[in-house]
Formats: sequence, structure tokens, C-alpha cells
Amino acid sequence: MVFSSMTFLYYFLPVVLLTYFVAPKKAKNGVLLLASLFFYAWGEPKYLILIVGTILIGYVSALIIEKNKDKMSGRIALYVALFCCLGFLIVFKYTSFLPLPIGISFYTFQLISYVVDVHRGKVKAQKNLINLFTYVVMFPQLIAGPIVRYENVEKELNHRTHSIPMIREGISRFVIGLGKKVLIANQLGELADVYYKVEENSVVFAWVWAIASALQIYYDFSGYSDMAIGLGRILGFRFPENFDYPYISKSITEFWRRWHMTLGGWFRDYVYIPMGGSRVGTGRLVINLLVVWTLTGMWHGASWNFAIWGLYFGILLIIEKLYMLRYIQNAKGINHIYVIFATVISFVIFSSDTLRDIGVNLSNMFGLTRLKGITEETLYYTVSYGFTLFVSIIGATPLVKMLGTKAMKAAERYKLDSVMESVVLALILILCTAHLVDGSFNPFLYFRF
Repeated sequence: MVFSSMTFLYYFLPVVLLTYFVAPKKAKNGVLLLASLFFYAWGEPKYLILIVGTILIGYVSALIIEKNKDKMSGRIALYVALFCCLGFLIVFKYTSFLPLPIGISFYTFQLISYVVDVHRGKVKAQKNLINLFTYVVMFPQLIAGPIVRYENVEKELNHRTHSIPMIREGISRFVIGLGKKVLIANQLGELADVYYKVEENSVVFAWVWAIASALQIYYDFSGYSDMAIGLGRILGFRFPENFDYPYISKSITEFWRRWHMTLGGWFRDYVYIPMGGSRVGTGRLVINLLVVWTLTGMWHGASWNFAIWGLYFGILLIIEKLYMLRYIQNAKGINHIYVIFATVISFVIFSSDTLRDIGVNLSNMFGLTRLKGITEETLYYTVSYGFTLFVSIIGATPLVKMLGTKAMKAAERYKLDSVMESVVLALILILCTAHLVDGSFNPFLYFRF
């Protein structure tokens, strides 16, 4: 079940929210837990035992760790939890003989951060098993993040408030995320698919495909994150932000502070800093960065394109950190072109299924094959999807949000801000529903991670 589906929007979600808000305060976590287990089982009931078993290991390990701090038994419990969590992830994600359980990368990282933070004394072990289960399997962020650390929701699991302003904020964020996914990402996905179907391709259309793919990944995942954050607000939780207009960055270093921020923060706090971070010699720094970025790439899947994608960013970050960062940041205009070019190339690698595909796609883009510059067929598709590309490029900047804020302030003078917001959100929802009824391209790319 995906958020951008009629089943979720008009059956599952209304029933869950009605039951949740009618339930007494002490029963809300139970309602949320049952709904989340049903949500997960809808797609993969056979893997319920895996996620339940993993959580139980984390629950017991954390209690032992907290009770036996600075003792061998506490360290053993930590190692057992890490071994089991990472072992399950490696077996199911990086071996070809077993199907991939959806969301395993996300809930595994959440459990690892939980037991490590208990070991570090940052959080207390959760003694209420229902609360811990609720944290891990909470349906808004279970399948594709953001990666929510236990410390982010520890207080809210036990004591959270609900209010009309919070619910309005959550609905607004959810509907905007739905619009990003259905009205933009899906259309960009259709354009990207055309690239592989045209009879006679061209160099120009290879670049159109590359740009569309980079934007599709952004809108697909940031749209999902917006929906997850919005649902969290409706339910009384404040999930961390995951994207902050990454394509306006002035360097790749800044890009990764704005792109998939919860993943970058996780690797920083649980891998990079424990390895010594940047407070080491140059040689060790290079090794640390290469290790972290290889793991970041491999986190996305057991495929060479992901490993190369991670190493590609690792090398760029090493070059920036050691030699170029201060020059890049001061090169106004050029730095933005550099970031866009580098990230578009990166997502060509990311989107290509095989090493051969990477080579072919890059060769097409740089005119190293026998493709024409432009063909009548590819010109037709470029023009047909031109408006979608234009809207997606503008929407990837803060401009739309800035104009929306100004419009809301103007409407507020006449006390029409609430009416205007409701009309806009209703229009987005209607358009999304129409697209979903039509049955257009609709998969979530990050479900495979």
C-alpha cells in the first residue's frame, strides 16, 4: 500500500484517523501500532515475523545495555543487537536468493541508532514494548523514511498533544507532498520512460532524460517525506526534515547537507565520527570519506551502480574538502552550474541498471555514439513535456514557497488566508485523485531501498 493510492487515501487513512482520535489517550499508541502492522502486512505479511523479531532483539538488548553499562554483558548485548540487525539487512538485501522486505533499510537504521544511543546514554531504554513497536513500525515513516531517531520522538511516544492548528499543518504538508509525487514525479517518470522507448534517440533527449530522472528522484522522495512528516503532525509527532532545496546548493558538500538529511546525519553520527571524522590526518580522512560514501551508496542496494554512485560523491567531497571548497563557494553562478552538472551525472549513474547502461547513457549525453543532436520524435516529446520540466525546475527552488507565503500574507489582510489555503489544497487533492483514478505511472522509487 502506498500513500499515493486510492486504497490508502480514501479507505485506510480515514478509518485509521477516525479510530485514532476517538480512542482514549492511553490506547492511541495501540491503535497506531495495529494500524501500522496492518499497513505493513498489506504488502508483505510474510515479513511481519522478521520486523517483529528484529524489534524484540532491539528491545531486550537495550534493557540489558542500560542495566549493565560499562560491563562486558552490556557490550555483548550491544554487539548481538548490531550483529542481528546488520545480519538481517545483509542477508535479505545483499544476497540474490531472498526477496527484499520493504523498508528494511529504514527500520534497521532506526533500531541501530536506538540501541547505540542507549549504550551512549543519550536516551533511556523503552520499557513499554508497545511504545517501542509503535516507534519502529509507525506507518507514516516505516517504508521510506525519513529515518526517525528514537530521541526525536521519545517524549511524544509517552506524552503528545493534538490540536486543530497541528492537524491543519499536517494536512497541508501531506497534500503538498502528494502533489509533488503524483502531479510532478509521476509525469517526470513517464518522460524518463519515453527515453527507452523512442525509435530514434538523440543527444538532446539524453540530457532531457538525465535532468528528468534527477528531478523525478527528488520529487518522488521529497514528496514521500513531506507526506510522512504531515501524517506525523496529524498524529502529534514532529518528524525531522529530510530535504531542503538541495538543487540550489553551492557545493556538493552543501548538497549533502540538504539531500536526504536524515541518512547523511545517520552516517555522520554512527559511522563517520566514530571513525575519527575529520579530526584526523589527510590519509585517514580520505579513507573515512571513501568508507562512508561507499556504504551510503551500497545502502541503496546491492548493485554496482549504487557503489559507483556513492564513490563518485565520496571523491567529489574529498576534492572539495581538501582543495576546492572555499574557491567553489565564492564562485557565484559557476558553483550552481557545477552542482547541477555533477548531480545530474550522479543520478544517471543511480538510475542506470547495469555498468553497460551507465556507459551507454553517458556516451549518449556527450555525443560519443552515433546519435543525432535532435530528432523529430525526441523534439516532439521534449516540447510535450516542456511545461512539466519547467514547473519541476521552478518547484525545486524556494521561489514557489516564497510566492505562496506572500500570497497568504496578502490574503490574511482580508481574513481569507484559511479559505485560500483550503481551496488550493482541495484543488491539489482533486487533481491527484483524478490522476490516480486514471491509473498513471505511480511507483515509489525509494520503496526498493
